[in-house]
Amino acid sequence: MSWLGKILPTKAQSTEPKERQQQIPEGLWVKCPSCEEVLYKTDLQKNQNVCPQCSHHHRIGARERLGHFLDEKGRDEIGNDVAPTDALKFKDSRKYLERLKEAQDNTGESDALVVMGGKVKGIPLVVACFEFDFMGGSMGSVVGERFARGVQAAIDRKVPFVCFTATGGARMQEGLLSLMQMAKTNASLTRLAKAGLPYVSVLTDPTMGGVSAGFAFVGDVVLAEPNALIGFAGPRVIETTVRVKLPEGFQRAEFIQEKGAVDMIVDRRQLRQQIASVLAMLQRLPAQAVQNTEAEMANCA
Repeated sequence: MSWLGKILPTKAQSTEPKERQQQIPEGLWVKCPSCEEVLYKTDLQKNQNVCPQCSHHHRIGARERLGHFLDEKGRDEIGNDVAPTDALKFKDSRKYLERLKEAQDNTGESDALVVMGGKVKGIPLVVACFEFDFMGGSMGSVVGERFARGVQAAIDRKVPFVCFTATGGARMQEGLLSLMQMAKTNASLTRLAKAGLPYVSVLTDPTMGGVSAGFAFVGDVVLAEPNALIGFAGPRVIETTVRVKLPEGFQRAEFIQEKGAVDMIVDRRQLRQQIASVLAMLQRLPAQAVQNTEAEMANCA
């Protein structure tokens, strides 16, 4: 019996090849772009979209990431009532409103940032997470407003603020309104700092453009996922402009850490434990404030 026959349900094995092919769901397998291993999608998702063979970090949706990161109880969403508008009546090859509608239908999100209050290993916090599949995680007025509301909620609740970035930068369809979010978000973080509350920034693949030039690198602690693309302009743009071959691994997390812009590179499966420990340290909480489970501790080992 072939390897495929061993894993298919009995019903599927007993049918003719054409019928069997129709019963296998589409999108059942994922090919890792790093090691080229063919992975069962469900197993990959259970492993937080990290390849079990080579530890390549596949991109992950905002809500899926928050589902893995936050404790199950006590979650509340912040700023989800804020919706995007087309203030500039922008149109390139398509209308901005058409692109928004398509992104909303494809992702189920109203814009590219999800903000939630909750706990990580028992430590209260507010966390923001970018949805890259929503127009490349671009930052427009709604992203800036939700970010600012998340920071204000952290100040009101006297808890830390954490942000996971996954973005191509400013949203060109909103022009200057988008660029102004860089100042707005950084101003809100200044208020957080004045309140004496920690801000932890987690850079995931990719973190580029106006977000990297704005709030991504101003965290009290800056973490990154392995091999994440991090920078302002893309490497191909830089090479074309300066006409110089860039070093190997340029703008990857490991290169950025070597230059001193990132404090730690952390495997996604260890982020819960690592961030909880960092927050406890920054707030001078006792060690027992970080709640551990045997399964999570084994995974972090």
